[in-house]
Amino acid sequence: MEGTEQKPPIKVKMRVGNIEFEIECQEEQLQAAIEKILTSITSKIKEIPVTLTSPRGPTPRAETCKGIIQKLWMEGWFATPRNLGEVHTEMAKRGYHYDRTAVAHALIDLVKEGILSRDGKPRRYQYAQKRPPP
Repeated sequence: MEGTEQKPPIKVKMRVGNIEFEIECQEEQLQAAIEKILTSITSKIKEIPVTLTSPRGPTPRAETCKGIIQKLWMEGWFATPRNLGEVHTEMAKRGYHYDRTAVAHALIDLVKEGILSRDGKPRRYQYAQKRPPP
């Protein structure tokens, strides 16, 4: 293959649950590499005995966007006024990746329920706890 330049490798970082991995390969190898890793992770997870997971804790379930924001409120995170971007970023840091519009709707619901207050102008609203968590 003289005369053809090899493209620089692609780097991909992925997280599946609490497992994080990095892949560096050529573009045409990427799909096969990801499939192999996901297959390996899936088979390893199936091998873990159920008793190793929290025996007292509830079965993990999907969290609603509103529920996650309520948890932030319970932790006192809204003691300082926050804007939509800050709320969205904090949720992402904790592993919850919701669309910004979903986050905005959940915030409005919590304002209507009297949990949060909203001050400012459209597109610049600040959300803060209206009442402290119990």
